[in-house]
Parts: sequence; structure tokens; C-alpha cells
Amino acid sequence: MHRSQGFGAPQRRGSAKNYLAVINGRPAQRDPFEGIDTSWNRLPGGAAVDALLVEALRAFRPSEPARIIPLLAKVRPLIAAIEDPWAGFKLQELDETIALCAGLWLDAVADRRTVQPGAEVRVTAEAVNRSATPVRLASVSLEDQQGRRQDAHLNAALPENQLLTRELIWRFPGECPYSAPFWLLAPRRGEAYTIEPAFVGLAHNPPVLAARFKVAVGEAEIELVRPVRYRYVDRVLGEQTRRLEVVPPVALRLPHPALLLPDGAARRVEVELTAQAPNVAGELRLEVPADWSVQPRSQPFQLSEPGQQAVLAFQLAPPGRESSGRLRAVASVAGREVGIGVEEILYPHIEPVMLMPAAEARLVRADVRVLSRNIGYVMGAGDEVPEALRQLGCEVTLLGPAELARGDLGRFEAIVTGVRAYNVRADLRANQQRLLDYVAHGGTLVVQYNTLESGPAARALDNLGPFPLRIGRERVTVEEASVSFPNPAHPLLRAPNSIGPADFEGWVQERGLYFASEWDPRYEPLLTCADPGEKPLAGGMLAARYGKGAYIFTAYAWFRQLPAGVPGAFRIFANLLSAGKTLR
Repeated sequence: MHRSQGFGAPQRRGSAKNYLAVINGRPAQRDPFEGIDTSWNRLPGGAAVDALLVEALRAFRPSEPARIIPLLAKVRPLIAAIEDPWAGFKLQELDETIALCAGLWLDAVADRRTVQPGAEVRVTAEAVNRSATPVRLASVSLEDQQGRRQDAHLNAALPENQLLTRELIWRFPGECPYSAPFWLLAPRRGEAYTIEPAFVGLAHNPPVLAARFKVAVGEAEIELVRPVRYRYVDRVLGEQTRRLEVVPPVALRLPHPALLLPDGAARRVEVELTAQAPNVAGELRLEVPADWSVQPRSQPFQLSEPGQQAVLAFQLAPPGRESSGRLRAVASVAGREVGIGVEEILYPHIEPVMLMPAAEARLVRADVRVLSRNIGYVMGAGDEVPEALRQLGCEVTLLGPAELARGDLGRFEAIVTGVRAYNVRADLRANQQRLLDYVAHGGTLVVQYNTLESGPAARALDNLGPFPLRIGRERVTVEEASVSFPNPAHPLLRAPNSIGPADFEGWVQERGLYFASEWDPRYEPLLTCADPGEKPLAGGMLAARYGKGAYIFTAYAWFRQLPAGVPGAFRIFANLLSAGKTLR
């Protein structure tokens, strides 16, 4: 189940039918694969292979797997003679099958988990023959992704259950690429990744270093490839292994993906450096557009141990006019420039993935005014809106259960509920009346999108606002979709920032989701929007006066736009926060 989407469903017992439609080809009558030959007979010379494999299958005994090795040895030259890509795949599978039948265990272990370009790694090749079958290890070779190779000729017999080891030293070239996921190496083309043909269909990167074992098992001469991995012991989980990864000597991280400067004042920008190797020293600089300035131009750093961190601060000054561009952090280490970070995705059910995002941030100098700066924020499923609001100059307080139940909500000029907050926060649902009372006494409540559900939040979702309002499933997925204004003169579209079509340019990923489908006439729609060819949707932003305050429901994707530094999104959201000062 894709848990992050929150689409849990009840289990269905008993039989169920799935219906398929034939799009091309002759319809099957009894079997979806009828008429398709999936046997060896479809390949030239495959009949002889098939006959021997059938014989081996009949002769196989789980208690004596090695007895079929002579038959498999006869199959190998027959498969090797077939000129077809599938034969190559099957030859690898056959070699692995022979090794399994012989109880042959092979491994290649690195002495470290990460390595830098130009550095050495010690690899221990290990082999154990766990059967009485005669086995001889002819050679071990180390190979990298670029085709470089180092051979070690052994010609060593492997007696039963005796471990044979051989150490090899491999030096990575100075221009060795880092171990970033292959689908992230090149910029995307629209929504599609740019992938080299050799990587298509792979779940992970090919190993940065692999060991190729040439082994004679009885009469069969086979080749087996093992990725070089790092082995360690976890006190709870026992023996664990990780892929060997090539990483930069130092990782850089900027605090935000976008930096908004709503006025001409300079801002302090900090860069976090983390050593990935011992004794890393160099210079760090920030690259900015020509009309921006940064001081100092560069700073030295020195880190003695892997994992050691340092934070260097710069003063960033924007131009006097509106401007945008990119900020890039670059470290110069031993003649090599590094402009990336290192992040790990660690889950027990998948192979760890090491991301290496560019140490870059979007720079935005935009005129944005906000009248309400003391903001309370009820975090929901998790978003980065609070930090974005702090860049506007707002003081943001995250509200926990105690504040919602007993705190002085009236001290806030506006309160914002985060993404899916009513779905995941029982304390928020329990204190909804306190929030509505806060609005009635003059506060401003901005409610971001929530999803439909039939669980404990269902009742609360029918009472999100002071007046009836029903959430639907409507959304606008095209971020360039045109937006219109039913009432352009509405105060929330005029002050403190004048909102127009230009404020919806440069949006990312989507316009909004889970728009309201029905609402009381006391709510006023502020925007209408639709995907191409779809009917206009007016339930994405609804505003109402309630008592002395203002209530705003907004399902537009602020949680995407604000962290991305979209200027128009900041201007619109600043108007929503300022509703208590403009809706009079």
C-alpha cells in the first residue's frame, strides 16, 4: 500500500473478477498466453537445451543438488552458442544455478561504506565450497562501471567448507562519478526523467565496483559477478550489508530550497558542511546572479573526521528591484569543486538510496507586504509552510494540543491549519469550536486542504467552517491552468498586495486539490480555475466574515508553492493572513 497517500481500504474476502479487454492481437480462449511460445524451442538450437534441462529437472533431488551439475555443464556451451539477448540472460542464470547446486558461496567485501574519487578501497574476496563437488577458483577480477579492470589469478582449489580469501586494492580515478541515482543525473524534460538506455528498467544504480569470479565446478567453467559491499554488524539485527558508494569529500546543505527577500535588506545565509572523509580542507563560496552581492566572497574550512560539521555564514544582499535567480554553494577541495549534498533514504524494506541534491536555492526579490505577522500554525501531515512564512518576516508559533485546548488564541493575528490537519490531528478536531470562537472575536483562520475520509475525521470535515461546507474530490492538476477572478475588487485580492494573473505564473506541480464541492452562500468564491477541457471550479478558495473575524478555506497548493519560492503565492497568502486588517 502507498501509505503516504492515505488511501487505506478494507480487505475484500472471497473471489473477485478482473476483466481484461483485448486491444491488439488474436483473442485468447482459455489462457492469456495461448499461442505464445515461451519455451526454448523458439530459439535456434533451443530444443537441445530444453531436452537437457528437462532431464536435469527430473534428476534433481533437494538432498543431493550437486548430482545434476554434469547435466548443467552440458547445457552451458549450447546456450553460449545461441546468438540472442535472452540466451545471455539465461547463461547468467545457469551459472548461478550451478553455483547453488554446488553450495558455492562467493562474496566481495569493502573495508568502508563510502569512498571518494581518487581514494583507495581494500576489497576482500571470499569463497567457500559447501559441497564435495570439486571446485577450483581460477581468478577474481574487480571491475567498475567505466570498464576499468584489475585481475588476480589464483587457480586455487576450494576444499569442502574451507574459507578462501584474497585481498585486492582498488584505486578509484579522480574523475569517478558520484553514486547519485541514475534517474537524477540529468535534468528532467517536463515530467519525464532523462535516463541512459543502459539503465532503463533497473531499480538501482549498477554497483560502483563488482567482483567477477571465474570458477570451475566439476566440468563446468562458469563466471559469477558479485557487487562489492560493505559488511557490518548491528547489535539488534545482526549482520548487515550496504552498497559501496562514491561520495564527495564534503557535503553541502542550504537551509531552504528558496530564499525570499521581500524588501531590500541583506540577509544572513548559512551553509552547513559535513565531512565525508577524514582531513577535508578547502574554500567555500556562494555564487549569485550579477545583480546580487554576497560577503565575504569565500571562506576557508577544515574538518578532521567524517561526520564532523561546520556552519559558515554569508551576508546576501538583493538588488533594489524585483529579481530572481539561483544561489549555488561551491566548495573547492584539493582541486575538485563540490556543489552537492548527501542525503540517505533509509527504510527496512528497501535498499538504502543515497541522494546528492545540488546545494542550490532559488533567489526571489519580490515586493510582498503582509499586515499580520504574529501567526499560529497547526501542523498537519507535515509541510514547510511555517518556514516559508518566517521568510516573510512573520513570527510563527506551532500550536500543540495544550495551546489548542487552553492557550490564548487571541494573541495571534492569524491562525493557519496545515496540510490535512483535520485528517490527522484529533486535538484540532476536538477544539474546532475554540477556533471558530477565535474567529468570531476578530481572529483570522486560514484552513488549507484536507482529504475526504470515512474515519474519525469524517464528522469534523463536515464542520470545517462556521457555515456549511463540503469537501469534494475536485482538483486542478495543470499548474499552468488559467485562473479567473469572480470579484476582482474583493479586498483579499486588493490589499495589501494587488493580485492579478501574473501572480499565478511559475507555479509548480499543480494548482490545488480537494476543492470544496458545496458551500453556504455566505462564503464568497475568490478564484475559479480548471484543467483544460474541464468545467471551472470555484471551490478552491472561499472567504467569509464570521462575527468580527475572517474565515478562509483554501485548497490551492500553498504547501508546494511557498517552499518553491513562487512570488505570486507569497503575495496571495500574505493577503489571506492580513484578512483581519482588510476585511472590515
